[in-house]
Amino acid sequence: MPPRTRGGYTSDAPRRRPTGSERRRRVHLREVDPVPDPDPVEHPQHDRDETEEVFEGAPGGPIDRSILRSFHKHVAAKIWLGEDRAPLKLVNHGAKLQLWELDMERSRIYETVHRSGLAPLTSCSHRVASRPMLSAFCERWQPETTTFHMPFGEMTITLDDVASILHIPVTGSMISFPQPLRVDDANALLVELLGTTDVEASRETEQCRSPSVRLLWLRDHFSTITDASSDDDIMFATRAFLLHLVGCTLFADKSATSVTVVYLELFRDLSMVGSYAWGAACLAYLYRQLTTATKFEVRQLGGYLTLLQAWIYEHFPEMFSSPDMSYTESRPRALRWRPHVIPDSLQSVRERLDRLQISEVCWEPYVDHRAEHPLPDIAWYSGCLKCGQVVEPYHPERVLRQFGYIQTIPPRPFTPPRPDRSILLEQYWERWTDHVLTDQSRGRRCHYSGSGESVPEYMAWYDRISHRIVQPPQLRSGFTTDARSSLPSHAASTSDTRAARALTLLRLVISGGREQSVDVFWGALNDAHGILAGSDETSASHSTPSPAPASHSTPSPATLPFFSPATFVYPPAASDDPPPLIVPPPPASVAPPAASGPPPPLIVPPPPASVAPPAPALDSTASTTVYVRAKRKKKT
Repeated sequence: MPPRTRGGYTSDAPRRRPTGSERRRRVHLREVDPVPDPDPVEHPQHDRDETEEVFEGAPGGPIDRSILRSFHKHVAAKIWLGEDRAPLKLVNHGAKLQLWELDMERSRIYETVHRSGLAPLTSCSHRVASRPMLSAFCERWQPETTTFHMPFGEMTITLDDVASILHIPVTGSMISFPQPLRVDDANALLVELLGTTDVEASRETEQCRSPSVRLLWLRDHFSTITDASSDDDIMFATRAFLLHLVGCTLFADKSATSVTVVYLELFRDLSMVGSYAWGAACLAYLYRQLTTATKFEVRQLGGYLTLLQAWIYEHFPEMFSSPDMSYTESRPRALRWRPHVIPDSLQSVRERLDRLQISEVCWEPYVDHRAEHPLPDIAWYSGCLKCGQVVEPYHPERVLRQFGYIQTIPPRPFTPPRPDRSILLEQYWERWTDHVLTDQSRGRRCHYSGSGESVPEYMAWYDRISHRIVQPPQLRSGFTTDARSSLPSHAASTSDTRAARALTLLRLVISGGREQSVDVFWGALNDAHGILAGSDETSASHSTPSPAPASHSTPSPATLPFFSPATFVYPPAASDDPPPLIVPPPPASVAPPAASGPPPPLIVPPPPASVAPPAPALDSTASTTVYVRAKRKKKT
């Protein structure tokens, strides 16, 4: 009879001691629940155990972890547990582009760049980027869905955003490379396509310690070539300029000083440069950079930050943007804004995004831009985007509100295939018209333009699978339990914020045109009235908003004559010490005035000890005047 091994199997082979991994595996199997996993593919054992162990101390995380399966490694999970990360260091080369400009003496180079479709990048790049703003949005990026998870739903940068903001082609051949480039291959490309010597190429790649070249090296060797140079020199300089251009914009990596030589292969045939889907490759590269930045230990953000920053300006104009009044719709939308560094800290921006309301979002910012740049059909493509070895999923069905449709519960996000399956990906991309969302998948359009509507069950589903709030309330600046519980219902928003929300809502309805029904206009006015009156409820069923609380006697803003939203101030919360210059009405316990004789004086509470008491027996106007004079006299 064959001998029985320690594992219970029989074999003719001699007995051997089990390895350490086998012993650990047996211990692990004894510890797990004997009930089999109904879906072992979708929920691997090690992923589920790690997630459950971490999320015991992170109540702000998703309840249903079937979507955001890697959230336990996310920076937002660390922030919820009390850890913090400083603003990211940004890789922005907007200023470097101005060091190599194409003037009249280099018109032949500019003609080739213009035919490539990349000419808008030379003028629309932002010179500055806001670290707190971009860092706060990185904390809301989720790699599984490639979307930003906001308090009210998902948003993302679409192919429509790329085409409108940058005016570069989003259709064409997929940018793909057969394999990662080695240093020897990079040296050969530099000699063949840029005309350098072997010694120069080797010296440059050795200094970069990678198959890359410095941006400064490209400028020093090729920026002096003009139309008077030879044809070969102009061809070399054109390739060098295009490599410098994409290294400063679309594919800016975290080296902050160099660009990989592999992109030089795309400029081998200068007549074919315009046939590539540069916008799709830029978006895939930016998706990957945002995914990398969600790791807590990462301290830097690459990619084309002008695209990300302009997208924030477009969709959140009331919070961050500073428009350029000289902009015309024939130019890229990136030029519509004046880039600036916001004075707020990362903590401040983080809290503002946690309190963000759906009415503060501009869902369809390109309505006025459609005459010059219509919505591309490829924006509805649902599949994978590729840039070399980077493959990222693209899910327009998760952000239907950005296209003017009512948001429904989207299907599960798919996992992209491996980059080495480039033939399959290229074939899928070439037939992109077969993979756009159908009319049935898009659903119904919103009742009025830019309303950001969703089906009733969407928010309940989103609460289960998302991490809506990045920071718990007890970790916010200035938080105290007593102060938070004593705030009135209208204290979370200032009058300017309410006015901006109401004006945004009305502007969206007006932009829809006169062909809309009366119910649409009435519903929008009702919603705006509710916002200004202090009620954040919207008229989903076109119901009358709730009246203002009776705790104060200030009339509703809509009932005030010649009401100006910018100047209206909501009444302060009740307090034991009234603020200066405000005389409260007499309490209810005071006896009513006699039928005859002069009315009794108003009862004014005593001012602070540092101020002299006002003279008695004066009306409210006189009391206020005496109070101010007494205060000024004491200061003198």
